[in-house]
Amino acid sequence: MQNLVKEYIEKILGISVVLEKPKDISLGHYATPVAFSLAKELKKSPMVIADELASKFLNSEIFENVEAVKGFVNFKLSSIFLENLVNDALRNRDSFAKQEAKSEKILLEYVSANPTGPLHIGHARGAIAGDSLARVGRYLGYDITTEYYINDAGAQMDMLGLSISLAARDFLLNETVEYPETYYRGDYLIDIAKQIQETHGNEIFYDESRFKEMARFGKDEVMKIIIKDLKDLGIEFENFVSEKSLYYAWDETRKVLEENGSLYEKNQKIYLKSTQYGDDSDRVVVRDNGIPTYLAGDIIYHKDKYDRNYDRYINIWGADHHGYIPRVKAAIEFLGNDSSKLEVILSQMVQLLKGGEPYKMSKRAGNVILMSDITEEIGSDALRFIFLTRKSDTHLEFDIDMLKNQDSSNPIFYINYAHARINQLFVKSEITFDDIVDVDFLNINQDGLNLVYESLLLESILSEAFLKRDMQKITEYLYSLASSVHKFYNEHKIIGSDEQNIYLKVLSIAALSIKTGLSLLGIKAKEIM
Repeated sequence: MQNLVKEYIEKILGISVVLEKPKDISLGHYATPVAFSLAKELKKSPMVIADELASKFLNSEIFENVEAVKGFVNFKLSSIFLENLVNDALRNRDSFAKQEAKSEKILLEYVSANPTGPLHIGHARGAIAGDSLARVGRYLGYDITTEYYINDAGAQMDMLGLSISLAARDFLLNETVEYPETYYRGDYLIDIAKQIQETHGNEIFYDESRFKEMARFGKDEVMKIIIKDLKDLGIEFENFVSEKSLYYAWDETRKVLEENGSLYEKNQKIYLKSTQYGDDSDRVVVRDNGIPTYLAGDIIYHKDKYDRNYDRYINIWGADHHGYIPRVKAAIEFLGNDSSKLEVILSQMVQLLKGGEPYKMSKRAGNVILMSDITEEIGSDALRFIFLTRKSDTHLEFDIDMLKNQDSSNPIFYINYAHARINQLFVKSEITFDDIVDVDFLNINQDGLNLVYESLLLESILSEAFLKRDMQKITEYLYSLASSVHKFYNEHKIIGSDEQNIYLKVLSIAALSIKTGLSLLGIKAKEIM
């Protein structure tokens, strides 16, 4: 809708304009401050210019009224224009607010948690943000590929093998075990150890030469857990890329870096000159024992990404990776690629409460709150929604008991109730959604028009949310729209009134907007509650 309005205004005026939404809808549905930017050029006051511009829209086909207000030009949409948009939406429900295919190809990497244990609640935030971003982006026509980078090389794999051995000896063989300062813990390790015991017996748990073998098996089993837990949240990936599988390309990658003069040797270590691109120190890429570091693996991976020729690369990382961005971008530049094509979204940690108190850690995972535990307790819809009520790079605290409330304090209940309420009105009226498509807005009141206008904002909200990588804009919009639905319902008699069918048509577009918006967040709107 906003694009249509903007194109129409620019066609009439012959200049580019910026559209804003007045806070007071009685002033108009849209406004432009273009008169202020023209004042110096035309050597007139903005008020005079605004009057002149407004006069160009007499007898407009899409505006009921256009007027100058303190230098702004305000536009009020006509009921006929809104009705045509509603008719098109209701006849093409599956493509409502959808956009045509774009040429931009995006590789979106997220979660990428170490395959050493089940996902915790912090991982869930990045997972939900990434999946929702992909859903919205694809709906808007972007060609998006989702990817999970499996960190299955390095010290964490050695630690996984040791941790499986310790869990087996402690819980299966009833030995007194001396645990190191750092190790993985949790019932999942006991389950993995049992499977290994059934196949290989007990000797493998004492043979350090076979710890890597146990780690490989454990990694595969943990990935099964991770994939299941993600699927329970409605999240599936197109690509999984193993870090270990890429190390064959290190020699080739190192050669490119050397040719570009980006490496140097010091104390038998090889360093990347990352300070040349804003890092606070140069970084080791090869240890003094000749083994590449974790950073070397990321360099290989990003070379592999760029070799696949996407237009943009988006990574969603935990907030603790903030300092990691300059060194990765430096490597990308040294490899001869454009680091501005890489966009990193940081996902902050989550503070989880239950009844006002910190949520208890999971005994099954040792010392974290498992994502699967919260999904099971409050459901995937509530978890997905609450995690999208704040931008990923801001802190989030919420009480899961609030998400069990059956009232307006629970935002997902409140929105679903608006959708279900509309559906039940159709049930009571014994009228179908198809029956009201051709009802005209001839006698529609201002409340009805305002609700229609708000419902038709979805496309512009989706576009803004995707471009700003901020799904919070969608959750805020849906909550506001649900509030408008409840207000309209409470203030107007619908079933049996003279305006029944007009009101049902108004509410049907609101329901379509709620249903479409929720689905793009991975949530199925409820039809009965």
